[in-house]
Amino acid sequence: MLDFKHSSIINAPVEVVWNFHQRPDFVKLLIPPWQSIQVIRREGIFGIGTMTEYRLFLGALSITWVARHTKCEEYRFFTEEQISGPFEFWQHRHKFEQENNQTRLTDEIIFSLPGGDTVDFMSGWLIKSQLEGMFRYRHQVTKQECE
Repeated sequence: MLDFKHSSIINAPVEVVWNFHQRPDFVKLLIPPWQSIQVIRREGIFGIGTMTEYRLFLGALSITWVARHTKCEEYRFFTEEQISGPFEFWQHRHKFEQENNQTRLTDEIIFSLPGGDTVDFMSGWLIKSQLEGMFRYRHQVTKQECE
């Protein structure tokens, strides 16, 4: 298993940052313009059971990725897990922590690639570098929308 973590301070109360993540358009807003990802559908009210289906484009190849919210504690965290998609395992926890009148937003991801430990070892660094760029962008958008 591999892990990734990105954290930043948003100059807004937890409730504001949490509510941004409940907006119907928040998933689309957080997709960086350089990534070829399309939101196909989003089902359910925000919380446990909410499902999102994505289409990832890798050149001429497209991959369907379905994730479901599996855990949720209002104003503290929500967790989504891959139901089907490109990873052997994918779990993403979004954490919201009050620090004075600001919010520490932390994204924690645990994942593994198909092919086992050898593939994780050989390719994990590439996935982590792509995640770093993506989450820098996502946190910047969150700051712009919430501050």
